[in-house]
Amino acid sequence: MRAFLASLPTWWPYAAGALAFAMSLVASLHAVLRKRDVRAAIGWVGLIWLAPWIGAIVYAAFGLNRIKRRASQLHRQRRRLPLSTTAAMRIARAKREVLADPQLRALSLLGDRLTERPVVGGNAVRMLRDGDESYPVMLEAIQGAQRSIALSTYIFASDESGRPFIDALIAAHRRGVEVRVLVDGFGSLYTWPRAHTALQQAGVRAELFAPQLRHAGLAFFNLRNHRKILTIDGAIAFTGGTNIRRDNLHAVRPKHPVRDLHFRITGPVVAQIQDAFAEDWVFSTGEILDGPAWYPELTDAGGTIARVITDGPDGDLEVLSRVLHGAIDMARESITILTPYFLPDPGLITALSVAALRGVEVRIVLPAHVNIVPVQWAAAAQLWQVLRPGCRVFLSPKPFDHSKLMVVDRHWALIGSTNWDPRSLRLNFELDVELYCATCASALDDHAQARIAESREVSLAELDGRPLGMKVRDGLARLLSPYL
Repeated sequence: MRAFLASLPTWWPYAAGALAFAMSLVASLHAVLRKRDVRAAIGWVGLIWLAPWIGAIVYAAFGLNRIKRRASQLHRQRRRLPLSTTAAMRIARAKREVLADPQLRALSLLGDRLTERPVVGGNAVRMLRDGDESYPVMLEAIQGAQRSIALSTYIFASDESGRPFIDALIAAHRRGVEVRVLVDGFGSLYTWPRAHTALQQAGVRAELFAPQLRHAGLAFFNLRNHRKILTIDGAIAFTGGTNIRRDNLHAVRPKHPVRDLHFRITGPVVAQIQDAFAEDWVFSTGEILDGPAWYPELTDAGGTIARVITDGPDGDLEVLSRVLHGAIDMARESITILTPYFLPDPGLITALSVAALRGVEVRIVLPAHVNIVPVQWAAAAQLWQVLRPGCRVFLSPKPFDHSKLMVVDRHWALIGSTNWDPRSLRLNFELDVELYCATCASALDDHAQARIAESREVSLAELDGRPLGMKVRDGLARLLSPYL
């Protein structure tokens, strides 16, 4: 090695230093100009200059949003299908109903401008608990499909939970149904053998969203498709937080059981859910899904007014965060939140705190035992910020509760895939549905109240009484919260 170095020109250290300086300068300027989060920008600039070469390389691998350019183009090309007379009348009726409620008017207008999607009435929503309730209903729908099936999920295991889905999808394909399956490239690494491979071998169109080992590789570690979507014939949709995995199927007694919520939705809002899948599919494959097999004429199925909200590190960046702010500001009596991971940014913490200070009862239900331990530590380090102003925090017992739910004044609810953490609110592609329906919101709030009844409330004194070592551990974990 010494001989090799001695053989190099005497100027090579200066050239290497100049190149390292140039790389650090370009990377840090990119972070300063492109990163919206000040904390993230400061962290990246510090790493880039304190670790020459390594910092710039790590930033190139993990800090750049290579999906943004292509996804933004796709966002600008969002389908603008001409509305039928029936659809236009349905949307107008829903708007009139929502705008007639002073409390919901501002939130509805906010969603109009953020999502470019209208609220639409005529929907029916059914809550499904855990895989034991949701999987059989989803499989029955797949088995009854006549024209099309679209499935998008973060984790699709080929185990006791996933094998029936694989078989049902293959059977649907063989009887002539158009089947499209999209599994996240990182989520697919959770299990082996991979479900999408078995589907491909049977001739089913199954693809990965941003595969880890293709093109940018680890650069897509943060830009995951966390959405859970299943549509049948463009008329029935399932969405929520439930992955297809053994842990969600309590009947098989998994080692680490997981509670979760999923929802069966029918009515005109299904077209908006189908749009979200179609955008992800054309981004991943280039194939455009269109026609009556994917977009039939939808009829009224119930009395719920709803709207889909998509969020992601592209044209939809921070859309859901702004909707959450609007919902918190709208609250007059109560806010109920169920989330497995609670690492909100300072703005959301302030909004919840202000709501509590003006007399709103804010209830936050978290798992007592989180499956990602550093996330639990980081959450513990900042819970005092919501407890001190008067928010109430409850820890639900095992099994781990992966449910995502928000209810405001038992009048408005948000369901879907988003967690209250930076990864969901800034780095992942998520899908949620807002429900302007007192009946639905009350039922969901009752579900949350049942969770609270079996949970333990956390006090500020309890947090303050933690040993010093635990406080330091949690505080250090909190420093990583923008990346957890």
